Amino acid sequence: MDTQAFVEQSRPFIEWMLNWKAGLKPIPLTSLMDEGEPGSVGIISVDVIEGFCTIGPLSSPRVNTIVEPITRLFTLAWERGVRDIALPQDTHPADAVEFAQYAPHCIRDTPESETVAAFKALPFFDQLTIIPKNSINSGLAPGFADWVNARPQIRTWIIVGDCTDLCTHQLAMHMRLSANQQQRRGVRVVLPVNGVDTYDMPVARARELGIPAHDAEFLHLVFLYHMMLNGIEVVTEITA
Repeated sequence: MDTQAFVEQSRPFIEWMLNWKAGLKPIPLTSLMDEGEPGSVGIISVDVIEGFCTIGPLSSPRVNTIVEPITRLFTLAWERGVRDIALPQDTHPADAVEFAQYAPHCIRDTPESETVAAFKALPFFDQLTIIPKNSINSGLAPGFADWVNARPQIRTWIIVGDCTDLCTHQLAMHMRLSANQQQRRGVRVVLPVNGVDTYDMPVARARELGIPAHDAEFLHLVFLYHMMLNGIEVVTEITA
């Protein structure tokens, strides 16, 4: 099948996904609380660090735009009594095996591996839990499962961060599939679109650099849709 035929054949599905995304709605934080209990809600924010937002070879201005909405979400949640917030973050050794797939990035003890400044400025930042990780799957990070399992009262997990098609997808799917595997009925995994995004690498630029292209709009849409198909509740934003 040639390119034009493939595009034409896929057009109805792409339009379907776009219409689905256009129809997404916000959801109030209070509606995510089990019987109004803030302790029933937890937030996990993955890889919102300087090396993906402001500095380094994998930083992205597009990804940086999620910092402000996530900061607002943290503030809203804290004001409403939510206290369980975890930040799994890339903290690679200098010889990370992952660097065979991605340029060296977010090496431990470098500015790239630091949490973004907006989070650090929060008055409750020292009460958030940072979990270092060495792969795109937060669920494999030492201490992550222990942190989650120590909070059986949490019925709703809010997932934010970057990138939509990489670490965020892996995290959201891990939380959803873990609940399925354990037969934990009533557990919700909610993903607000204004708190997730991915990087863009246009085809022309990718050819110049000799690296894979990465269409942010297309992959962002496809992976949001894929998460929805797997039981993750995709919404536009979490409101007061």
